[in-house]
Amino acid sequence: MSAVRTTRTVLAAVLVSGLTATALATPALAASAPEKADHAATQAALRAAVDAGVPGVVAQARDDRGDWTGTAGERRGNDRFRVGSITKTFVATVLLQLQAEGRLDLDDPVEKWLPGVVRGNGHDGRAITVRQLLNHTSGVYSVTSDPGFQEKIFGPGFLEHRYDRWTPRQLVDIAMTHAPDFAPGTGWNYSNTNYVLAGMVVEKVTGRPYGKAVENRIIKPLKLRATSVPGTDVRMPKPSSPAWSTLSEDPNAPVHDVSRLSPTLAYAAGEMISDSNDLQTFYRALLKGRLLPKAEMKEMTTTVPLSPELPGMGYGLGLMKQKLSCGKEIWGHGGGIHGSSSEAQATRDGGHSLAMNFNADWTGDSAAVLEAEFCGVTPKR
Repeated sequence: MSAVRTTRTVLAAVLVSGLTATALATPALAASAPEKADHAATQAALRAAVDAGVPGVVAQARDDRGDWTGTAGERRGNDRFRVGSITKTFVATVLLQLQAEGRLDLDDPVEKWLPGVVRGNGHDGRAITVRQLLNHTSGVYSVTSDPGFQEKIFGPGFLEHRYDRWTPRQLVDIAMTHAPDFAPGTGWNYSNTNYVLAGMVVEKVTGRPYGKAVENRIIKPLKLRATSVPGTDVRMPKPSSPAWSTLSEDPNAPVHDVSRLSPTLAYAAGEMISDSNDLQTFYRALLKGRLLPKAEMKEMTTTVPLSPELPGMGYGLGLMKQKLSCGKEIWGHGGGIHGSSSEAQATRDGGHSLAMNFNADWTGDSAAVLEAEFCGVTPKR
């Protein structure tokens, strides 16, 4: 969930991330490629990632020919993993459901639901809407950009603080010690604080932990048996492989097993756990209209541009679109957290999907895997 890693994850495809990272842009691959007949290119991309230093990778794809699962390195096909900022799509879906039920309006000011919470150094919850939290146009400073938080959570200090419990209000209060990135609605910047606040809004509206809303509204109806909102549980459920991190921007630094941590450091910005099968089931159901009415789905897929340098990419409400080298458009989210970097993407009709995870946060090219699966582009060696 580091500021640098999170932004890289989301911008690449990406989101996200969420919390750790992939490359900023689509790799230098062929501009176009023929439609592939199998998943050989995808498997080659998984092997290339392991050859480049990722300890293990798992990916699963689903299309009209059925399911395919690929692994490389120290992974099994049914491994569970921390999904990081992919959590954001679940949270946004719950808020859109609540709007459809008339329990809130996304254009409500944040102050209506969280009075006095977004205040300080130019932040003003009266001028920020819930919608602006969800599409990252609020200007709210990201807690994961705070140097003190980074020192405790993302560097070597993690080993001492990995089990610290954070309240959502503590995370927001750290962000409030900084000035906003911009005035609400005047720009775009990925901020984990936005989704900490979004989770708090869910709790205020429902009167229960946001994780219960995710569980009752999404996990149980879709029978996502490998998906959970861990809350304060530091453990990883089985089956799972170790999550590895250098806890440093130096790729040559020693690696550490960071599988166990307090999910409270991420909260609604990125604490969830899932597997490749469940993530595909969720995004396919979402994009096929099974979770939201048409009006709310239209709002979710109304995007704002990220930057002029990324013309094919846009961010909706907890959902990102991007255009690949072969012209295909995919929707989903990236996510990273300590020792874990994930992607969950699908075509707009939900007919072709891929979900994957690297059990490392310092290396790995997930964009190459996406290009391989959706465009048939084999990575160059």
